[in-house]
Amino acid sequence: MAASKRIGHIKGNIVLYGALFANLGIAVAKFIAAAVSGSSSMLSEGVHSLVDSGNQLLLLYGQARAKRAPDSRHPFGYGRELYFWAFVVAILIFAIGAGISVYQGWIHIHDPEPLRDPTINYIVLAVAFLLEGTSWAIAVREFDAGRGELGWWQAVRRSKDPAGFIVLFEDSAALAGLIIAAVGIWLSHATGDARIDGIASIAIGLILAAVAILLAREAKELLIGEAADPALIDTIRRIVEAHPEISAINHVRTIHTAPDSIFVAVSADFEDALRMGRAEALIEVIEGELKAASPLISSIYIRPEKREDAVVQYAGGSPA
Repeated sequence: MAASKRIGHIKGNIVLYGALFANLGIAVAKFIAAAVSGSSSMLSEGVHSLVDSGNQLLLLYGQARAKRAPDSRHPFGYGRELYFWAFVVAILIFAIGAGISVYQGWIHIHDPEPLRDPTINYIVLAVAFLLEGTSWAIAVREFDAGRGELGWWQAVRRSKDPAGFIVLFEDSAALAGLIIAAVGIWLSHATGDARIDGIASIAIGLILAAVAILLAREAKELLIGEAADPALIDTIRRIVEAHPEISAINHVRTIHTAPDSIFVAVSADFEDALRMGRAEALIEVIEGELKAASPLISSIYIRPEKREDAVVQYAGGSPA
């Protein structure tokens, strides 16, 4: 039983595990190549892969922490802790990955090292591109399977599971960095100017900084608390409105307490003639219908409230 759970966990996190194993092997190879050849862009790439490996470990740790059961201090569970670790990942990419890459590039521009045989760099870059490409293909396949009819960027903005799009962005940045490192090394030897390798290192750092800023923005939105998908909110409204005892819906408010858990709060104007017992039974029916409509809905709060006393929010999300 325990073995089957471990296998299921690995399958469920195939993107993270694939990226982790690829980056660990690549990081070692890049550092060896950088030591042999003296390439600053290769050293930047080694730091990049090492940071990515740490990021995958943090996301796996965040996933484990997020699965803890609710308690008295956190009645809605710990699901949003994953969003905190996603934000930490973005900071690490910016501070360590981008910072060291730009710093190393600046040093090699002002004090360039003598050029050495780049053969080992090309070998390592080719192997790294193959491994990173495999990890990227897995991330693309998994993310594509869950985006439905949404466009890629729209799917990223609406995604409530940061692990998938973080690995996708990291691997995309890694592939771009490998290309830049290869071009920088080649141009340095073709022109005899070692400073070009430093410029390539800075370019890699700028790419990492851009990715970090983008990820930080997405993680911030998740930390603050994002609403459920608009289509699900419309479904909630239709289910509640379908009951003739509900004269009006004042507002529907939702928030993700975890990637796969949504809290729903509904304010509705019940018919004045409806007795308390019947209202309680109706609320139970509506709650059952809502949970049947989506397995993501974990908690529901339905408040009977006169429309004239309530904050009215229309389907588009704007208050009256």
